[in-house]
Amino acid sequence: MLLTLIYSAIHTLRTLLLYYFTYFTYTTMAEVIRENIGLLHDKLTVKLSKADYYPSFEKSIKEYSKKANIPGFRKGMVPAGLVKKMYGASVFYDAVIKEVEKEIQKYLTKEKPDFFAQPLPMSTDLRNLDMNDPGDYEFPFEIGLKPPVNVEFSNAKLTLHKVKVTEAMVNEEIERLQNRYGKMLEPESITSEDNVLNINFTEVDSEGNPVQNGITKDNSLLVKYFMPAFREQLMGKKKDDTIILQLNKAFEEKEREWIVDDLGLAKEDANDKHFKISIAKVGLVEKRELNEGFFNEVFPGKEIKTEEAFRNELKEEIQKHWDAQSRVQLHDQIYHFLLDTPIQFPDEFLKRWLQKGGEKEKTSEEVEAEFPTFTNQLKWTLISDKIITENNLEVTQEELRENMKKEILQYFGQMNPDGDTSWIESYIDRMMKEEKQVDASYRRLITDKLFAWAEGRVQPEEKGVSAEELTAMQHNHQH
Repeated sequence: MLLTLIYSAIHTLRTLLLYYFTYFTYTTMAEVIRENIGLLHDKLTVKLSKADYYPSFEKSIKEYSKKANIPGFRKGMVPAGLVKKMYGASVFYDAVIKEVEKEIQKYLTKEKPDFFAQPLPMSTDLRNLDMNDPGDYEFPFEIGLKPPVNVEFSNAKLTLHKVKVTEAMVNEEIERLQNRYGKMLEPESITSEDNVLNINFTEVDSEGNPVQNGITKDNSLLVKYFMPAFREQLMGKKKDDTIILQLNKAFEEKEREWIVDDLGLAKEDANDKHFKISIAKVGLVEKRELNEGFFNEVFPGKEIKTEEAFRNELKEEIQKHWDAQSRVQLHDQIYHFLLDTPIQFPDEFLKRWLQKGGEKEKTSEEVEAEFPTFTNQLKWTLISDKIITENNLEVTQEELRENMKKEILQYFGQMNPDGDTSWIESYIDRMMKEEKQVDASYRRLITDKLFAWAEGRVQPEEKGVSAEELTAMQHNHQH
């Protein structure tokens, strides 16, 4: 009985000693120290003691011992010492780094600093990680903090540029529609500047010989696209006839620009190029008459009976188009006004992040070249996020589906479809499962809501402009 009590006491003492040894040896002592090192630029230092990572290291070694396949040993019977000798360095490294990652994420989750991207590791010599001499380690990181953003419209001086639809604009649109809905005839030869030509461009030298590996391209052009002097050479030409030309002598600048682009030429090379054009087909559009059938083909369901009613309907549609373009140009002004909001950035951190944060490290020269555009994009993200968050702007599932439905109907040319449209809903169901499609639709809709919200907070001065003037404004500013 006495021996039993003695053995029991010894066992209890051993248990207590083991408990206290484990407690004092492996109690976690990790901490994260934060200090400011610049404008919106902080340093986070993760401090680890042996107790923070060593138990995980030993546990991993034991697990390796059970799983390792080493010749001369049965699986699960490999000595831990041998495993440690063979794989210990990499296992030790993983154990330490995993603990660092865990501590930094725990700190960010708890403290919630409002920062850009991810913490960047600062200089640390990882060669100091020695499993044979485990000790205390420090791992410094840097974070760039997001600046405060203040959106204010009180001093916004904006202009709403309005286009007034003229009778000339209506006449031009009527002629375009008459041609679009007209009947294509195939006359024997070219007799008018309204003839449509299907032609083949073949690059040749000045004597008309084909250039090896030269450009060949099919195109469709109206005779009126050519210079007046060159049109005379075309008159009377028939299918399969050919002509040698130089682009700068055959087309005015406006038409030449898009033809050069279509041929894949650089502008500086275009003037020296010679081409043989071969006429594949001569066409002529027979314009539609201005009658009730034509009116209702252009505006189905409107039941338009007279030319006057048709012109009024057309004028309203053209005005809607230009009013929408006016709003787009106003939104561009709003964008630039918001982008002029003074915002400070942690430039030093952001340049380092831009240099090292991608798949391939950039050079200092590349960073400096990209930095202005990068900060503008960052500024717009901060401003738009603030507006969206503070004003509870959101896009509902119903709005996403309705937007997708509109896009589908536009794509298939059925803005007023008749009959069974159940296929549309199943098509939308498939689109809603595509993350990229949903994200693209969401971005368009939330951006529309953002600008609609901003538009309601400005009072632009209205100014009349021509269609050409408004188009030029939009050409210079696309975002």
